Amino acid sequence: MKIIITTLISLFLMAGVTYAQHVNIGIKGGLNAYTITDGSVFDDDLKVGFNLGLIGHVHLGDPIALQPELVYSRQGNKDINLDYINIPLIFQYMYDNGFRLQAGPQLGLLLGAKSEIGNEKIDVKDQFESIDLALGVGLSYVNPATDFGFDLRYNHGLTNISKLDGSSYYNRGFQVGVFYLFNHK
Repeated sequence: MKIIITTLISLFLMAGVTYAQHVNIGIKGGLNAYTITDGSVFDDDLKVGFNLGLIGHVHLGDPIALQPELVYSRQGNKDINLDYINIPLIFQYMYDNGFRLQAGPQLGLLLGAKSEIGNEKIDVKDQFESIDLALGVGLSYVNPATDFGFDLRYNHGLTNISKLDGSSYYNRGFQVGVFYLFNHK
């Protein structure tokens, strides 16, 4: 009986907190400049790709917000295409002028990996881990009058994505993009 009462009270409190929060949903898209590095230096063989997805924006309390995202992202380097579904959970400090500082973890789920040798593409997904964990930091700006904004983010891969013995490789890259929040307040 105590478990049922505790569960009901918890659900009631969570529903109240959720109701009190201001939540927006939006779309985003942009460009990536990624590389696969051994961690010692940032390689110069950048893969320019794109990202496209959905964002949420939850005001937790002035001036803090949470921005969960679900984003398709083309990453890799000039010889390897890595396709991910990334799920960042970004915490933001919001300024009154529309600017936001942001940082948070990102979970990446590998969809596919192809190596490009000449005109031939070879499936190399079995050489890469299926999960990538990263830390993203950046800034964004939203114009409340138009509900449009832009963001700039650096994602620093924390986990070794290589399955090959004796090798360690990490995803590292920059993203720049635009977003639109529906009915932003």
